[in-house]
Amino acid sequence: MQEQKTPTAPLAGVRVLDFSIILAGPYCARLLADVGAEVIKIEPPEGDDMRLRTPLRDGHSAYFGQLNAGKRSLALDLKSADAIKLVHQLVKETDILVENFRPGVMDRLGLGYEALRAINPRLIYCSISGYGQSGPAAERAAYAMIVHAESGFDRSLMRYAGDRDRPAAGAVFVADVLGGIFGYAAIQTAMVQRTRTGVGQRIDVALMDCMLNLLVYELQEAQFPISSPRAAYGPVRALDGDILIAPITPRNFAALCEVTGQSELANDPRFKSVPGRGANWTAMMQVIETWTERHSVRECMAALDKAGVPSAEYRDPGATLSDPHLLQRGAFAAIADEAGEFMGVNAPWKMSGAPTSMQRDIPAVGAHRDEVLSRILGLSGEAISRLAEAGAFGT
Repeated sequence: MQEQKTPTAPLAGVRVLDFSIILAGPYCARLLADVGAEVIKIEPPEGDDMRLRTPLRDGHSAYFGQLNAGKRSLALDLKSADAIKLVHQLVKETDILVENFRPGVMDRLGLGYEALRAINPRLIYCSISGYGQSGPAAERAAYAMIVHAESGFDRSLMRYAGDRDRPAAGAVFVADVLGGIFGYAAIQTAMVQRTRTGVGQRIDVALMDCMLNLLVYELQEAQFPISSPRAAYGPVRALDGDILIAPITPRNFAALCEVTGQSELANDPRFKSVPGRGANWTAMMQVIETWTERHSVRECMAALDKAGVPSAEYRDPGATLSDPHLLQRGAFAAIADEAGEFMGVNAPWKMSGAPTSMQRDIPAVGAHRDEVLSRILGLSGEAISRLAEAGAFGT
């Protein structure tokens, strides 16, 4: 019997300097760590602000852990000339740099793309910002919720809700996650190009542009307005909760009519065609609700699943942590910091020839300083001590 070999991580041997904070950049760099890259998190001596974000366990942030598992931490005071020299030395031995400061910050530190490209022409330098590295709005402060508002995303959700005249408040930072994923994808493309040219490049990811890519339908509708309303998918009431039903295709609708036994649904002329159902979606859901409200969520889901009607129970996020399907697929990974172990969420893809799960360990502030500087730069303990005395690692 042939021995099964453990697959090699796709980015094994690739080194990343991660200067990013908050969410988009750290997520991008963690995805790189998931597939084997050595990610060195460069953070201030007091640590990334995200280390203080709730939920906290014995002072350790699970939020931070989700975004930074598998990285090494090197704490540097970037106001120190010695620290900047160290970064320049590390850049010589680095493949990828990720940063998400406001445009101009890295340049002022002496760590801008042009300066670092001169040190290492193969460097792939990924900048993630609110509005991009150029243009009139480039230097505006922008977090995810800012570009949610300005991109049209929030008002689109308001319009689909149907019962609001102002956008709803929110705290799910879609733009940051998209920025991290698009940054990760662009880095992979740049690495393929580098194998052909031998030269790195600058990647400019704008959260605003990420949100525009999410509004696939809405931006076309803005150019070519339609008279009929678009179907907006929302809850219908069951005896003990809410479910969502999406009978989009003729086959879905026929199955729904059969399983509910509603003649008024099958025979109503408003619902005879796909365009008709789309134009009268709310009215159709009101008819369907006369069936769902007589049954429990479990009963509705069992009947709809058996009939092949797309449907879902509305759940809280915590319910996914014990979902048998997600557990079987390996959607989660055990990660740990000094406060103990908890569950992190893996990247949303599986690869047949490579491991892609999150790595377990979450770095403490500066935990890998001596190891990184001695292994990569060959610095002795005495040299590192002298740098510490000079303030390169903070006071």
